[in-house]
Amino acid sequence: MSRPDRAHPPHDPVIDACFLGPYGENDALLERLTTEFQRDHVYWRRNFHPDDPPAIGTAAALHPDYLAFEARMRRELHRLSAALKKSVPFHSPRYIGHMASDLLLPGLAAQMLALPYNPNNVSEDSAPVTVDMEVKVGLQLARMLGYPHDPADPACAFGHLTSGGTLANFQALRLALALKAFPVALRAAGVPELALPPDDWTAFNLPQPQVIALIEAWQGWLAAQPPAEGRRWLAKVEAARIEQLGLAGFFAAHPELGPPQVLAPVTAHYSWSKGLKLLGLGRDQLQLVPTRGMRMDVDALAERLARCARERQPVLMVVGVLGSTEYGTVDPIDGILAAREASRAAGLDFAVHVDAAWGGYLATLFRNEDGSLRAREEVAAEFRYFPSPELHAAFAALGATDSVTVDPHKLGYLPFGSGAFVCRDHRAVALLAERADYVFHGNAPTDYMTRYRGLGQFVPEGSKSGAAAAGVYVAHEVLPLDHRHFGRLTRATVRAAEAFYTRALAFAEEQAGRLAVRVPFEPDTNLVCLALNPHANRSLAHANAFMRGLFDRLRADPRQPLQTREFFGSVTTLRPELVGAAETCRILESLGLEPDLDGAPLLILRHTLMNPYLIDHENGISYIDRYFEYLARVGATLAGEERAA
Repeated sequence: MSRPDRAHPPHDPVIDACFLGPYGENDALLERLTTEFQRDHVYWRRNFHPDDPPAIGTAAALHPDYLAFEARMRRELHRLSAALKKSVPFHSPRYIGHMASDLLLPGLAAQMLALPYNPNNVSEDSAPVTVDMEVKVGLQLARMLGYPHDPADPACAFGHLTSGGTLANFQALRLALALKAFPVALRAAGVPELALPPDDWTAFNLPQPQVIALIEAWQGWLAAQPPAEGRRWLAKVEAARIEQLGLAGFFAAHPELGPPQVLAPVTAHYSWSKGLKLLGLGRDQLQLVPTRGMRMDVDALAERLARCARERQPVLMVVGVLGSTEYGTVDPIDGILAAREASRAAGLDFAVHVDAAWGGYLATLFRNEDGSLRAREEVAAEFRYFPSPELHAAFAALGATDSVTVDPHKLGYLPFGSGAFVCRDHRAVALLAERADYVFHGNAPTDYMTRYRGLGQFVPEGSKSGAAAAGVYVAHEVLPLDHRHFGRLTRATVRAAEAFYTRALAFAEEQAGRLAVRVPFEPDTNLVCLALNPHANRSLAHANAFMRGLFDRLRADPRQPLQTREFFGSVTTLRPELVGAAETCRILESLGLEPDLDGAPLLILRHTLMNPYLIDHENGISYIDRYFEYLARVGATLAGEERAA
């Protein structure tokens, strides 16, 4: 954070067309779009078989029962509309709390347009248009991440949408386990003529590229067998797979192996605990790795992996976080990949998955229009501090990982729920295929796009929204995922975070003698945390009470009108078991607090700086400055209340 300040250019006018706007400035545009395509949908219905007579008579709208139904519907819709006025104002630059902001108009309009068609992306039978869009979204995201994205490439990536990052993370676990266990099943079935590993431990630790090569060799060998013989061998292998035996049966059949562990930083999202439970491995198999400055400590990871190799403890996956949910910090993805290379020499291999639910779209800043990586110096020329060499190296390493979770409904500015899972090599997902003859017909096609039109057989869900896929696809087509297009949005939000960070440092100086104010660790992304403590207070409990009082004025309260809140924020905690003893002491001492021997957490403010109008160039308003003015007023009020008490 030592680079000299650079003057930021004025607001990007393209962004003004992207959103409905804090004041609803683009209401006419959205109204025109929705009216045009609602009428277009009606014309489509009327021209399907125009010779069919209308089934609803013209007199129906005059019938008392019709009118009564309409009245009830209007009443309930008005009630809903009134109730929704208590919603959190994500659209406003006064909202700097959780990972939500205004919605991209192309995505919102496309989803609204597609909703009346009600496509179900389980297969092309029920979504002949939007299922293709979902598969193409996977390719759009793959290009942004640095994965192979040409369907003609045999090793092309594959991605699909999910309800959110939690399900995408589960899909990563599911695929990693299938890949790890499949060579063991081939050995157990005794498939001849394939170059199989010599023992179960080696088979369970084959690098993924070798597993994929083995899958292709198996498929080729199977296709060369007479039909009856092929069916017999297929049944033998399927009977030996972990998906057939279950965890208990599989590990009982292979006593040399034990249930594999998942290693993740202590900052990992709670969905990883959910995923291990859902997969049947159990929470005990999730091992949390310490951090340095809230970023995974790769030295600690290397020590864990060395111990696993010595003890022959399998590792299913190492998770790197690209923008932690609580703190926005980015793990050294390049360091995790280097640790895997070292582990392979010791006979231990595992998948590397990146949970980029939050930070994935920041990759647009690092991508040229042709998908190539931008040099750090070129990216840095657009910012004050961003990106550090470590951050650039982490994003540059994404293309060498095995799979990534990204949430379009976070930094993609799209409606909930649209998460996404992307794996580097689509050939791996053949292991996840599920048959249902009433939905999926015939043998697996060889053409990439045709194969994945039967999407439901590869993904955790059955029925899934095609309208959501249309929204994501259209948004990415209007704003391609590179620095010149979608990067306009991510650039604006990082610049807002830089302005917030700079203002926070100045605020700390201004409040000296009234409040101790600290940014506990330098931000990697557009999420900045603040720790505050009343002047001369040494008690952690008192500091937390002060922060709770502050948050009471920043949180949503449906019992009060929204207008009583000047700003909306969020809080989280710095827990010693996450931060580490040395970092905890550093942060507490910088605030003037005594170390807490019981390991109590420190309450801090958490600010997600997504809104592109935090700095309003049109009206010369900085909502960042206004927020810090508000903090100063509230801090003084709380201090006065304490003195009066």
